[in-house]
Amino acid sequence: MKFRPLHDRVVVKRVAEEEKTRGGIIIPDTAKEKPMEGEIVAVGPGARDDKGTLVPLDVKKGDRILFGKWSGTEIKIDGEELLIMKESDIMGILEGSAGAARKAA
Repeated sequence: MKFRPLHDRVVVKRVAEEEKTRGGIIIPDTAKEKPMEGEIVAVGPGARDDKGTLVPLDVKKGDRILFGKWSGTEIKIDGEELLIMKESDIMGILEGSAGAARKAA
């Protein structure tokens, strides 16, 4: 099934977090929180401004992003758990490799 979000919405796939801490402690599943990092799977065409002009989104498919803990609506498409959220729920784009982003945090 194909899914295309409307307006300024994006579809995000959560990125799995590390199983261990930096000190080597393994985190059990019961203590883990859902990751607030994801990869954009699909984007809508954009929102319309007051004049009716289409304003494209700043994010694109494949971008790694950070979003708020309670952002978006969880959905399941073809057995895969995804999030649909507005572009305004995205806090920022992670640039560079995933390892470099973790070290900076």
